[in-house]
Amino acid sequence: MDGKLADALRDHPCYNEEAHRRSARMHLPVAPRCNIQCNYCNRKYDCSNESRPGVTSSVLTPEEASEKVGAVKEKIPELSVAAVAGPGDPLANDETFRTLELIHERYPDITLCLSTNGLMLPVHAERLYGLGVRFVTVTMNSIDTDVSSKIYEFVIWDGKKLTGKAASERLLENQLEGIRKCILLGMLVKVNIVLIPGINDHHIPDLVGAVKKLGVYIVNILPLIPVEGTRFSNMRAPTPEERKRLMDICSKDVKMMRHCRQCRADAIGLLDRDRSNEFIRVGACGSGCGPVNVRADGTVGGAVRVAVASDDGITVNGGFGNTRSFRMYTVNGDDVTEDGAVGVKEHGGVYGDAHTRNIFDRIISLKDADIIVVREIGPRPMSELRGSGKFVHVASGNVNEAIRNAVKVRKSL
Repeated sequence: MDGKLADALRDHPCYNEEAHRRSARMHLPVAPRCNIQCNYCNRKYDCSNESRPGVTSSVLTPEEASEKVGAVKEKIPELSVAAVAGPGDPLANDETFRTLELIHERYPDITLCLSTNGLMLPVHAERLYGLGVRFVTVTMNSIDTDVSSKIYEFVIWDGKKLTGKAASERLLENQLEGIRKCILLGMLVKVNIVLIPGINDHHIPDLVGAVKKLGVYIVNILPLIPVEGTRFSNMRAPTPEERKRLMDICSKDVKMMRHCRQCRADAIGLLDRDRSNEFIRVGACGSGCGPVNVRADGTVGGAVRVAVASDDGITVNGGFGNTRSFRMYTVNGDDVTEDGAVGVKEHGGVYGDAHTRNIFDRIISLKDADIIVVREIGPRPMSELRGSGKFVHVASGNVNEAIRNAVKVRKSL
């Protein structure tokens, strides 16, 4: 561990128990979409005092999040860490990377942190490191695919919905590879484990032993919170004694985090004193306040946002990399409404840095779209779009027909 990372560790309240009473952290809710469905998770935006992972009073844009960091720093000088932890999975949202980029540029003294389910971690580990992220938390509930199959309803991978053992195998393989990559790059990794009585409680010591071998720095065993509207809503939460017993057993293998508060996706302040309500109106309420249900595919309520590469609004006639603008549509049931056009930057070049900037600028421009409809697309932008939680539909012909087909295909996955 180099000196700079050691200094950051001393002031990280989640990785260092001694720091949690003097150093503040801030969670940035910029990532609503998720690429898996856990049987204990119900993501929703909630302005009440509900406190658990996956809830937030609003979703911010990257620019709003950066503005909010500055405002919080002024009032909470002990702020040391800014993290993206939801309300969905950060690596299924391109807004995560823009947020990290902005904060890394504007507030270089702030330590950057990220929490993920690990599905897209092998794809993005190097990118995260390049953006200054040195602390990564992976929620990993099993290394036995039979156990995992009871915990996860589905996994969205490479544009397909996987269920059962196929979903568990893909998730586990990516989690292990992603953790290895992060540790090799020089990041500190924390593994979160949700303790689910009767499902994975007997299996947790084996899981902890496995991640210790990978070089994980610290493990956090979290009690299940039964949440209304989930498959595990009627299951019981573990007792404090059950959780402590497992932590005591597992502490023989790896350092345990015993001071976790299972924070919201917009938590601010010391772990023992959340101050997010003081800053709820700082920056715009990106997606609005109030209870809003967010599906695993990122759609809010019944509406779906579709971006179409079309220069005339009649036919799909543009490729992802060469269209000059995308037309935006909202699909709500049988209604398709055009919302205007989104312009994209042109960097020129079909390879190298210019090509890379061209891809990512277009992805950022389409951050509000759930579905991208194009006439053609290359393998790299296809991979990046899927990694950010977008569904890509290749089509030609009539725009309205292509939109309806795209929505239908996505629903069938």
